[in-house]
Amino acid sequence: MTELNTELEQFRDMVKRFLDKEIKPHYEQWEKDGIIPRDVWYSMGANGLLCVDQPEEYGGVGVSYLYSMVVLEEASRANFASLATGLSVHSDIAAPYVQHIGNEAQRQQWLPKMISGEVIGAIGMTEPGAGSDLQAIRTTAIRNGDHYVLNGSKTFITNGQHADLVILAAKTDPNGGAKGVSLFLVDMNLAGCARGRNLEKMGLHSQDTSELFFDNVKLPLDSLLGEEGRGFAYLMNELPRERLNLAVCAVAASEGLLAATITYTQERKAFGAPISKLQNTRFSLATCHTDIAVNRAFVNQCIDQYMVGKLDASTAAVAKLSTTDMQCRVADQCLQLFGGYGYMMEYPAARAYVDARIQRIYGGTNEIMKEVIARSLVGR
Repeated sequence: MTELNTELEQFRDMVKRFLDKEIKPHYEQWEKDGIIPRDVWYSMGANGLLCVDQPEEYGGVGVSYLYSMVVLEEASRANFASLATGLSVHSDIAAPYVQHIGNEAQRQQWLPKMISGEVIGAIGMTEPGAGSDLQAIRTTAIRNGDHYVLNGSKTFITNGQHADLVILAAKTDPNGGAKGVSLFLVDMNLAGCARGRNLEKMGLHSQDTSELFFDNVKLPLDSLLGEEGRGFAYLMNELPRERLNLAVCAVAASEGLLAATITYTQERKAFGAPISKLQNTRFSLATCHTDIAVNRAFVNQCIDQYMVGKLDASTAAVAKLSTTDMQCRVADQCLQLFGGYGYMMEYPAARAYVDARIQRIYGGTNEIMKEVIARSLVGR
């Protein structure tokens, strides 16, 4: 275990150096531009920071989830939430769908390019009229001889402007309810696939979040991911990792913001002394630290469970609910300690505050998390 910890910390140091050299100098401009350049994905792939827990046979490093988690943690801790969100979707959601559900030909086709950064992955679930209720999706993929005909639209798609591959949920049986949902590997270069505008958001400004449109797209039969009609079950199986990712990011982002806030309170003076000497400041910092520490302990427990295949949907929902609520509390308290400067986007608290708010919504709203938890306690 000591050897593993040493290797993991060496990897963490490498991630930090990459972020400090390749991301930090440019991130503020990317936030203003509303998108992270495509070249960044190639650079991350070349440095072995994409899909790191994918098997070596596809070009991955073949290490454990802990290493992929480190990439998300350090991006979040550095207040690069837009980057962390895109990485999570690409490396820790889209790629595992291909690895776990895809056949060997599909894995060979897509995973090496996702690992190198040549292909950027996205998840196409949410629609204008269907968010957390995935059974209500209207996008259809109807079989017609040697292909499926795909029609519909998706919205709020992370990595939408850059995405080359979309793991898409569609109804293969429009009257089949949950059993009518199937998953597809959609190549966005196919005729009939179109991207809408890069959506303007409250936070995550450089994360390209988009609408996607599909007009009579001819999908080859081998675009089907897994078995027809099992899409909803596949989604449920993959959700624990997605929600654990969100929890990991929430804790790390809170740790990074608290560290920046502590530094600020020790430098900022009021009434002739640093504001860290004021009881209100000290109590606020103590409360934030305690909130983060308790959630960190639970997330570490969830990581241990995931590593041995025992993280269930309910426990992952608890982690997502607790950590993202905590993140918003901490962001609010830290911003308050920055005073008027906290409201200025040039200070870390402002960006952390607006970026944190989406955490309680995507990946399943926190209200849905409560329902998932409740069902595990008292049934439906």
